[in-house]
Amino acid sequence: MHKHLSPSAESLRAPTTVDIARTAAIALLGFGLYGFTMGWWRSPLMGIYVAVKMPLLIALTLACNGLLNGLLGLLMGSGLGFKQSLYALLSAFAISGIILGSLAPITFFLALNVPQAESAQAAVAHSAYLLMHVFLIGVAGLAGVIRLRGLLESYTSSRTIARSTLGAWIGGNALLGMQFSWILRPFFGTPGLEVAFLREHPMHSSFLESVWKSMRTIFGEMSPETGYFAVVCCGIITLIFLQIRTKHRKQNHE
Repeated sequence: MHKHLSPSAESLRAPTTVDIARTAAIALLGFGLYGFTMGWWRSPLMGIYVAVKMPLLIALTLACNGLLNGLLGLLMGSGLGFKQSLYALLSAFAISGIILGSLAPITFFLALNVPQAESAQAAVAHSAYLLMHVFLIGVAGLAGVIRLRGLLESYTSSRTIARSTLGAWIGGNALLGMQFSWILRPFFGTPGLEVAFLREHPMHSSFLESVWKSMRTIFGEMSPETGYFAVVCCGIITLIFLQIRTKHRKQNHE
C-alpha cells in the first residue's frame, strides 16, 4: 500500500497521455527559448539551430536513459516502472525548462551587449559566455532535481530508497547529457568557425575538456588540482544555496 500522495505524486503513479504531452511541451518550449538566446550571440541562424538542438538534447537523454532509469527504479525498490520513471525525469526537465525560459530575456539581452564574435575580445567573451550558460543550466538542473527528490520521497516507502534512486538517475543523465551536448555542438558558435548545425567531427574531444579550456582562457594557466577544486567549490556552494532555499519553503508551508 502506498502512503497518502500529494496531487503531483499521484500523477506520478499513473501519468496520462495528456500529462506527458503537457509536461513535454513545457520542457521543450522552455529549453527552446533559452537555446535561441544562447545561439544568438554568434548569429540569428545559430539561435535557430540551438533552439532546435536544446529540446533535441533533452529528448535524446530521456530516450537513452528511459530503459536504464526504469530498471534502476525497480531494482532499488522505488515502485516506479518505466513509464513512471520517464515521466518523473520529464517533470524535472520541465521545471528546469521553466527556469531557463524565464531567464531567456536576460540572456538575450546579454547576447546583444557582450563583445560580438567579430570583435578583438571574441575569444574571452566566448569562454565567459560558455561558462555562464553552463552554470545557469546546471543550477536549473539542480532545481529540477530537488523537485524530483520531493516527488520520489512522497511516492516511495523511504527517503533512503528515494535518494539512492535519484542519485542513480542523476549520474546516468549527467553522463549522457554531457556527451550528447558535445556531439550536438556547437551551441554557442566558436568565433572564427562557420555557423553550422553540427561540427564536422562531432566525436572529437569532450565536453569537460571544452569547459577546462574556457576556464584557462579566462583565468590563465592553472594546475588540474586548482581547476578541480574550483569546480567542486562552485558545486558545493550551489547545493548549499538550493538546500537552504528548499528548507525555507518547507518551513513556510508548515
